Amino acid sequence: MENASSHRLFILDGLSELGGLRPVLFLPFFIMLVLSLLANSLLLYVIISQRSLHSPMFILIAGMACVDLSLPLFFVPNMLLSFLFDWRGISLIGCLLQMFSIHLLGAFQSTLLVWMAVDRYFAICSPLSYHQRMALPGFLKYIIPLVIRNLFMVSLVVSLAGLLPFCLGNRIDHCFCEHMALVDLACGSTSVNSLIGLVSVFLIPVADFIIITVSYIIIFSSVLGSGKSGVRALHTCVTHIVVMTVSLSIILVAFLSYRIRNGLPAGVRVFFSTMYLFFPSCFNPIIYGVRTTEIRQHILRTLTWTHFVQIVPH
Repeated sequence: MENASSHRLFILDGLSELGGLRPVLFLPFFIMLVLSLLANSLLLYVIISQRSLHSPMFILIAGMACVDLSLPLFFVPNMLLSFLFDWRGISLIGCLLQMFSIHLLGAFQSTLLVWMAVDRYFAICSPLSYHQRMALPGFLKYIIPLVIRNLFMVSLVVSLAGLLPFCLGNRIDHCFCEHMALVDLACGSTSVNSLIGLVSVFLIPVADFIIITVSYIIIFSSVLGSGKSGVRALHTCVTHIVVMTVSLSIILVAFLSYRIRNGLPAGVRVFFSTMYLFFPSCFNPIIYGVRTTEIRQHILRTLTWTHFVQIVPH
């Protein structure tokens, strides 16, 4: 029998059942990565360069773009190299660092939606005190607790995973270091890891979804009779709720698929786990950029100006 602590190097074996078809996956994931990087970079550039967009709501959208810009860089390039050149090895330390980065940035995807909901709540329900409440000293009391929560829960999940002895093989059934995929290779009981993983899901994405939903229910009740301004406010809120609902649904399917193994093929499980991280990075720029009138106008102006500069001879 192998030593319980022998495995320090792992093979990311996700989607291996596709065999020779794995290189075909390079193109769609590469296109999605390029579109994500370009869209989020453009969104960041527009918000930073336009002083009229330096308000709390747009700063939060810029924060979302930063997260969406960074998150794919921690796992998609490795996936592309794996698909194209079959480079799938990773050390335990590298695996834990990747896991920490991915899960922490993933947590902030939903947390930023909470801060956006708080912003909309103050803007619509108490507009006279909006600027005072959204000033940095006042808003920090909404920022700091959630930042501490995310750091603590993700650090706890990753630390507990790093303490496990791995003797059930070194092939991680995933395209990146996902928590439960690594824990599955551990010897002995992993009930504590499963429990903490479950708690983290309920304390971060589920709790964030509940906070957002409650905030928007209160907002809805205050704007239903307010005419056009109310309709516009509802439009913004519905957009946030749709994004959060879709993201939470994918997260829950990805999480539960590791506990209902007979119900889903391994490839489907890996796909959902990958897309719950990658999907928001690709489509958030569209939802929070193109669908926001002020940002859309500046983006069109920027693209039109760039095109004009290119066609004017020097």
